[in-house]
Amino acid sequence: MYTTLKNVLAEASQLTMAVGAFNTHNLEMTQAIIKAASNQKTPVIIQTSEGTAQYVGMKTLVAVVSSLAKEFGVNVVLHLDHAKNWDIIREAVDAGYTSVMFDGSSLPFKDNILGTKRVVEYAHAAGVSVEAELGTVGGTEDGIVVNPDAVRLTEPEDAAEFIDKTNIDALAVAIGTNHGQYKSKTNINFDVLDSIHAAVEAPLVIHGGTGVSDDDIHHVINSGIRKFNVGTELLVNWNRKSKELYGINKENTSNRNNVVPALEIVQEIVEHKISLFKNID
Repeated sequence: MYTTLKNVLAEASQLTMAVGAFNTHNLEMTQAIIKAASNQKTPVIIQTSEGTAQYVGMKTLVAVVSSLAKEFGVNVVLHLDHAKNWDIIREAVDAGYTSVMFDGSSLPFKDNILGTKRVVEYAHAAGVSVEAELGTVGGTEDGIVVNPDAVRLTEPEDAAEFIDKTNIDALAVAIGTNHGQYKSKTNINFDVLDSIHAAVEAPLVIHGGTGVSDDDIHHVINSGIRKFNVGTELLVNWNRKSKELYGINKENTSNRNNVVPALEIVQEIVEHKISLFKNID
């Protein structure tokens, strides 16, 4: 039940769907995400940033996620997202993560290839999947802000060469989405996405998924997106509900009375997203 990114994306490709990849910030949120996947009878990807992985503890996350996967009978991937630090990537692989993302998107093209190959060689030897990014997705991710002037859409020809030379299991593409966008909807460049999909066979990944409209979700999945990242929508709604309840409840109220309603909202959002990712015409 505790599986790799390569395995779940192969199934998604066969069924023309996407697997939801949801950022968790604590152990409670992790359980809500896996419960939602169980209700929807689909695999799920639990993502952590480098910061969350170090805050919770990688071995703790591995133990909890593998235990919950078995308990709920769900295929679950534990994925380290947007990792740039080699030592942290190696630590995640050694701790039992089943997928890692090396983010060399800010590097020159050849340096991105070289850095990605190093991660692929180490991770694949341990049976761990690797995602990489080509082009630059805008917005803010785990406190890191990408200047709008630095945003670069993925070039289809570069994508084909990059995949061929690195042997990655999934490619994150820059097609106009932004990390942290939740107050408006993204204007996706479908021409670029369609061109990338025509040029490569590898599963494609969309980052900044919170800003993608429900209608556009179907379009991007039909154009090769097999991993769909959602983070900000969960975090914002968790924080809103928690803020409301901590402001209302007395200090000696059990903390679960503040946390459980926030978890229920997270679970509801995840179930809704998964239903969109798998029900493609």
